[in-house]
Amino acid sequence: MRDIAILIPAAGRSSRMRGQDKLLKDIDGVSLLRRSAERALSTQCHVVVTIPGWEHPRAEILAGLPVQIVEVPDASDGMSASIRRAVAALPKITRGLIILPADMPDITASDIESLIKGFDAELTPTVQQATSFDGTPGHPVLFPSDCFVSLRQLTGDEGARSVLKANRHRLRYVPLPGLNALTDLDTPEAWTRWQSENA
Repeated sequence: MRDIAILIPAAGRSSRMRGQDKLLKDIDGVSLLRRSAERALSTQCHVVVTIPGWEHPRAEILAGLPVQIVEVPDASDGMSASIRRAVAALPKITRGLIILPADMPDITASDIESLIKGFDAELTPTVQQATSFDGTPGHPVLFPSDCFVSLRQLTGDEGARSVLKANRHRLRYVPLPGLNALTDLDTPEAWTRWQSENA
């Protein structure tokens, strides 16, 4: 197992899906959440998935996968709750953490490897942020371990934006193919559009 971890935050409410759970929706017979976890696992990184609770259907979707599942009873606090709890549960040897939103269907194992390669190429720890082909910043983002204290102090529903902003002096952009770093499926319209484009 590598000393880079991947966090897939999956404790949110899918509020913009108007009653549907986007992470349970199928792509080629596999739920979006399980598909994201399998791609992350293929990198041989330690994979952490946050869920609202063990009774939630998302827990069953992950059955059989060698991921570390972290329950987030305070998920209503927003994305920060998932990040705080996941970072607190990381193995002590973790050198960096990739935050990979679960609803990004085009992120591949190769894309994740690109961030790790960029991170490993630097002489000092840097933050690596994926961009689209034209340089538009997106996800995932890799944070070195010296950011973990700040990540554990996050509040609200803006994810790790404040930590990203505080580390702009050592931020490196990693271009990914096409719109891989930008495409997310958080509304029914986004799902319909993506499915038609990938039929």
